[in-house]
Amino acid sequence: MTADPSPWCLDWPVSGEGRVGRAVLKVSPETFFVDEDLGLPGFPEECGADQRQGGGEHLCLRLEKCGDNTDYVARQLADLAGCRAHEVGVCGLKDRHAVTRQWFSIQRPGREAEDVDFVATVAERWPVLACHRFNRKLRRGDHRGNRFRITLVAVEGDRAAIESALNLVAREGCPNYFGRQRFGHNGGNLDRAIADAKKGHRPQRRRGHGNRQKAGLYLSAARSWLFNAVLAERVRQGNWHQRLPGEPDPERPTGPLWGDGGTRATEVQETLERQVVAAMPELEAVFAASRMSPERRPLVLLPGQLEWQWPSVSELTLTFHLQAGQYATALIGNVFELQDASGLAASG
Repeated sequence: MTADPSPWCLDWPVSGEGRVGRAVLKVSPETFFVDEDLGLPGFPEECGADQRQGGGEHLCLRLEKCGDNTDYVARQLADLAGCRAHEVGVCGLKDRHAVTRQWFSIQRPGREAEDVDFVATVAERWPVLACHRFNRKLRRGDHRGNRFRITLVAVEGDRAAIESALNLVAREGCPNYFGRQRFGHNGGNLDRAIADAKKGHRPQRRRGHGNRQKAGLYLSAARSWLFNAVLAERVRQGNWHQRLPGEPDPERPTGPLWGDGGTRATEVQETLERQVVAAMPELEAVFAASRMSPERRPLVLLPGQLEWQWPSVSELTLTFHLQAGQYATALIGNVFELQDASGLAASG
């Protein structure tokens, strides 16, 4: 990945034989396609734009967008619906430098008779692929995952080595890093998290919904960076695939999503995690009074149905499925040094 003029490490060690090629990402939105896989119990797998099925006070719309990020679309839907911003729900954030399909929920109790006209109004802005009434708001992380179709251009490197590296990722996975965009430009979200902690700010005490959202974003960036730092050390030690003594998850190796009290790990694993985090005392201090419970995140990203084809000698199209919260750039960046043509860190 490209280097940043930042005091924060935003480029993490990879697994396997290292990055074996170079490529350019996002030369146009059409080369980065994301299709949200909702998979929500009680929600139909397939429904069309003219099938207003189900019941409930939330109207759910599956939209296709290009050039707009998720927060912007959600705000616009709230304006069109005449509701408050927090009454619009989404499962995940999707990049504007891409073609994306995802669900939005809008709280509209008792207004079922107006659905046809409202959907038609929305369709003037974005294609409406499906709609459905549901009994609750869609929340972050509700979705099962995302399907990706990504075309890399200006690909350099030995084709056999690239395909060998991709086969290894398909079989064994790669480190489940948070994407660089999580941390803001040059790690700015991390700087803000530290600054807020020094001022004694807590997300729940800041006035205004927008301020609380930003404070939560900075706190999330801080725990994501600490997770990446621990995972990077596990990659260096060669044990990121293994459960160490003190692993709290009975089935898989995980890393810490830091909180008040630090980590839920014990024994060898707790010692390792606390040593890594102690090297960044200002970031660790962010969680001293956060009231956030420590959580865990899998260390291994194992893609589903990873396939690829070469449209030309210098183009490579990848298709795969990732679980919610996993980043496409963590997978691709494990094989390639990436240049992002959009000028931003790419999302997944």
